[in-house]
This record gives sequence, structure tokens and C-alpha cells, in this order.
Amino acid sequence: MNILMILTSHDQLGNTGHKTGFWLEEFAAPYYVFKDAGAKLTLASPLGGQPPLDPKSDDAASQTDATRRFKADSAAQAALAATVKLSTMKATDFDALFYPGGHGPLWDLAEDAASIALVDAMIAAGKPVAAVCHAPGVLRHARAPGGQSLVKGKNVTGFTNTEEAAAGLTKVVPFLVEDMLKEHGGKFSKAADWQPHVVVDGLLITGQNPASSEPAAQALLAKLRPA
Repeated sequence: MNILMILTSHDQLGNTGHKTGFWLEEFAAPYYVFKDAGAKLTLASPLGGQPPLDPKSDDAASQTDATRRFKADSAAQAALAATVKLSTMKATDFDALFYPGGHGPLWDLAEDAASIALVDAMIAAGKPVAAVCHAPGVLRHARAPGGQSLVKGKNVTGFTNTEEAAAGLTKVVPFLVEDMLKEHGGKFSKAADWQPHVVVDGLLITGQNPASSEPAAQALLAKLRPA
């Protein structure tokens, strides 16, 4: 069971002067779901090396059992600091993709040719792709084997417009995840703000927000385990 986790390399929150990156819980919780299940994990990012951490995800209010476990895990920290370059990854080497969120992916991974090609190749090969919170933004240019948008006609979720408004970043982000998924023909559903919500439609698994990261990872595992 080989799983590729793809993280952002983007650390600038638009023109605000503030930092962004990946959201710690959305990496840590799935990381341990997969590790504890015996999966082989590869961590990648567009630039390789240490991906930028959204500082807000590291404050006291955002800590969870998974983030605390990560902070005590030197091996996991070393693995994260040494992500491989995304452009060197091949779909044939993996059984599944998982994208943690944070705002960073809206700027780089959503437009990254290597990421788009990987998603397209995985889906075409019958392999599952999961993305949580802002990471469904990486599906913006992904295509189904027939050439239409990957999310067209698919049941999906992602960070909602009301959650982005609550974060005060509606005018900062390059696009709103909810709006983009709807514009591309996705059948968007959501739970109340900040409540866990995961949608599985065929090979595509999407989670709404940080609280959805662990159940999204569990849903991906379920796809990989024989019935």
C-alpha cells in the first residue's frame, strides 16, 4: 500500500504580508492513519524539502492528538523536512494520492502541471485520490479520461464559502473552493461550518475542513483494502 501525500510549497497569503502553507492537522492526522495501517508513505511538494506550515495551524487552539504526536515524532518531522520534488513522481509507483489542505495549495498545486498530470493519471488507472479542506482546489484543472472536468457530475465537498468568510479571506484567496467545484459541475454538499464532512464518489474522496482530515484518510484506506 503505497500512498503519495502531496503538500504545498507556497507560503505567501496573497498580498497580505502574512504567511500560509499547509494545515498541520490535515497532514498529521492522515499521516498517522496511514502509518498505523502499515502503508508506505512518500511525501512530495513542488519545490521539495520542507513545506511551509501555516502558522495559524500551529497555535494552541489548533492542536489535536495528531499534531501533538507529530511534535513528539522526530522521524515524522525529518520525513516532512525532506519532501521529494513532485515533478519526479510517477502514478505507476503509487496506489493512492492524498492532499492535505491549508491555503497554500490554492496558489501552487491548483496550477501545478505535475500535480494535475498525477491526478489525471491516477484516476485513469483506477486509483483513488483524496483531498481535504482547501486541497480540493487541486482538482481545478484535473480531467476525467473522457476529457471533461474530473469533478463534473461528481459528489464533492471542500472548504465552504461561509468557512472562508469566517476566516476573513474571501477577498484574498485566488478562488473559492466551493464556487470552483460548483462551476466545474461538481455536486457540492456541506455540513455546518467546521463540522466533519467527507464525500466519496467513485475514486474521488473530498473532505470539507480540518475536522474532516482523519475521516477522509480513513475513507481512502477503505478504498485500498480488499473487501
